[in-house]
Amino acid sequence: MHKNFQADAPAAPEISFDDFLKVDIRLGTVIGAEAFPEARKPAYKLRIDFGPAIGVRKSSAQITHHYTPDALVGSRVMAVVNFPPRQIGPVRSEVLVLGFADATGAICLARVDAGPPDGARLA
Repeated sequence: MHKNFQADAPAAPEISFDDFLKVDIRLGTVIGAEAFPEARKPAYKLRIDFGPAIGVRKSSAQITHHYTPDALVGSRVMAVVNFPPRQIGPVRSEVLVLGFADATGAICLARVDAGPPDGARLA
């Protein structure tokens, strides 16, 4: 894990609010999750519904330590939707699902349990 992602790392350099607004973080519901055995590190292939304006997007996420595919379906997650897609083996990952590393480096998802609709932008 990169040291800047550890809990005891100092804050990143200051950015402007306009820079922050360039990162489009949206809320979506996981509608499909399955094992991704072709990945170099343990991962799942996800399908996430971001509502009518953005639609369903695919992602690869290294979140196997704390979650099972069945438990992920129906979860509401946050993801960056405006990064360029990345090819990860046979999967074209279209969004970056957000999470926090625990003490062992395993990722815990950043989630919203209720409230805003799919596609809502982080404010």
